[in-house]
Amino acid sequence: MGQSLSKVYVHISFSTKNRQQFIDEKIESRLFDYIGGICSGLNCHPIQVGGYLDHVHIVCTLSKNITQIKLLEEIKRQSSVWIKTVHPKYQNFYWQDGYGIFSVNPSEVEIVAQYIRNQKHHHAKKSFKDELRAFLKKYAVEYDEKYIWD
Repeated sequence: MGQSLSKVYVHISFSTKNRQQFIDEKIESRLFDYIGGICSGLNCHPIQVGGYLDHVHIVCTLSKNITQIKLLEEIKRQSSVWIKTVHPKYQNFYWQDGYGIFSVNPSEVEIVAQYIRNQKHHHAKKSFKDELRAFLKKYAVEYDEKYIWD
């Protein structure tokens, strides 16, 4: 094949450090837009960015020119630097070190996007911890509970 072609959809989720509830209504839409812009700048087309209080979700394409870890490093680094400039109350904002990234079947991208759009409603019933455990179970990811939250 003379051309390299790729179309990989990923669902990414990560939380604020110690799951502090920094993502309030005053900053959430601007933060989600900013994260979408970071993804675009890395040629990882954002489909939906959202979250709730202490975590974010992103469904985007994964560019053939970037690794998963580089994408996550840039999203976290750039958004953390930016949010600290918005208002003094965000000066102690940090993202947790870890993350989850899962492949998404192209036929289910809209389902995942809708799930992300409904985070406030979803988290009225389920915590981020329970949400992440469900993802890990769905994708058969082995993990040690004592290390996942620190």
